[in-house]
Amino acid sequence: MSDVPKQISVNGSWVQCDEKLKDKTAIITGANTGIGFWTAVDLARRGAKVILACRNVEKAQEARAQVVKEAKCLEEKVGLKILDLASFASIRKFAEDIIATEDKLNILVNNARVMLCPEGKTEDGFETQFGVNHLGHFLLTNLLLDLIKKSAPSRIVVLSSIAHKYGKMNFDDLNSSKKYDSWAAYGQSKLANILFSRYLAKQLAGTRVTVNSVHPGSVKTELQRHIHAPTGSYLFKFVVNLTQLPGFSWLMKWKTAEHGAQTSIYCAVAPELADVSGRYFSDCKVDNETTAAQNDADAEKLWNVSIELTKLNA
Repeated sequence: MSDVPKQISVNGSWVQCDEKLKDKTAIITGANTGIGFWTAVDLARRGAKVILACRNVEKAQEARAQVVKEAKCLEEKVGLKILDLASFASIRKFAEDIIATEDKLNILVNNARVMLCPEGKTEDGFETQFGVNHLGHFLLTNLLLDLIKKSAPSRIVVLSSIAHKYGKMNFDDLNSSKKYDSWAAYGQSKLANILFSRYLAKQLAGTRVTVNSVHPGSVKTELQRHIHAPTGSYLFKFVVNLTQLPGFSWLMKWKTAEHGAQTSIYCAVAPELADVSGRYFSDCKVDNETTAAQNDADAEKLWNVSIELTKLNA
């Protein structure tokens, strides 16, 4: 894991560099709203061909038109393909389509995520947050990995969260079947994101493909739609709700979605990060992940378990 050189691409926590992405192709999952949308706008502005990978067709079509408008780019520079990260079949179909139609993939931003969901299962029977946030992106990334390596230099950006600090890999009950707590399940999924990034970065050493995870900050997006669900940490919900009342915003500094996208953008484009891999970023700089997120034994165990659960090699 390389040391991070002096930052030249940011001003505070906003990306300022004018790095161009002409002849580059990028895929952003969950790009129809929030952080993913603004990440797509930025990469399109830089000249990349951007593919929005989204589950909801109608919302994705609207988002595509808005990305073109905001980025002031040609319509053909923004593509749209349907991807449901809660379905391994959908992920495999998406990957097959990309491999058949695209000759390169320089940037993959694993942006889509779900948060504090009521207890539920993916199409393949996994707890929703672990299934979507980790397993879905694990399978997607590995299915596209040969194309990413062929397109090097390439970058993979994985959205995690500061919530990983409250997560624990419960290998005896990854599906939270014994006791479901939405906050604990979310924290586990975000810890899994970092462990996945860490392990993959080591596997890709010397390939000119980098992998970094990011915490976008506390961002007001549709992600908070389950904050009032009956399961999970009542203290956390109370604090989050309190911060949105007049006079209590100082408890948590909320970012706009555009501001929240900056660290993902930074990891995707900053020239000084060309050789930086396996790190965890927040506010456009390296941050300290927890000891649990640096556990290489857990990272390898999670990798092997994920291969089995996704039937990656089947």
